[in-house]
Amino acid sequence: MKEEITFEDFLKVDIRIGTVIEVNDFPKAKKPAYQLKIDFGALGIKKTSAQITDLYSKEELLHKQVSAIVNFKPRQIANFMSEVLILGIYNTEGKVVLLQASKEVKNGEQIR
Repeated sequence: MKEEITFEDFLKVDIRIGTVIEVNDFPKAKKPAYQLKIDFGALGIKKTSAQITDLYSKEELLHKQVSAIVNFKPRQIANFMSEVLILGIYNTEGKVVLLQASKEVKNGEQIR
């Protein structure tokens, strides 16, 4: 278990729901990955790189709603600037499974 945090610490993390609107291969990434564009409604369209090629095809990801941390500082990955971090968890086979809402919600809604 990680260090205990306060509720105020948790409130600093901005987790939102967005819809994947574009998926491209990312051949310059060290490990197999996609480049995604995600629509977060009023927050706009954000880019990210995601190592989720094991369980998700590009076609599967297109129009899928995902959860992401939207207030990380942008991070350079190879020749690509990643603006958000989509959330996932490793399954029993060590592959990333995306965390998402069980029902469709409005893009940009904050997870509380």
